[in-house]
Amino acid sequence: MFGAFRATNVNLGGLLWKTPWKLSVTRKANARSRLKKVDAVIEAVRSSGMECGALTRALELPKEHEMPAKDKYTVFSPSAKGYRKGIHKVPKWTRLTLRTNPKGF
Repeated sequence: MFGAFRATNVNLGGLLWKTPWKLSVTRKANARSRLKKVDAVIEAVRSSGMECGALTRALELPKEHEMPAKDKYTVFSPSAKGYRKGIHKVPKWTRLTLRTNPKGF
């Protein structure tokens, strides 16, 4: 119980911070709202009349309402079982643009 070999969270359960295997309803809603906010910023920059390469690339991306659910919540992964993994398994997924995936996957 006490001493050098006492039971701790790490000893009993492995990793202390575990990633859930699927996104919760709240996290999905937050992901959709982030996509909508990015779409709003892209539209505001486009309507201002500014032109640059980044804006051209951003306008080619699909908007949130045009994306299928499969692309909103999962990303292509060549090592995953069905070639897809949850978007929340990607490091720093809230900051990355993950809107395009290979055709057919």
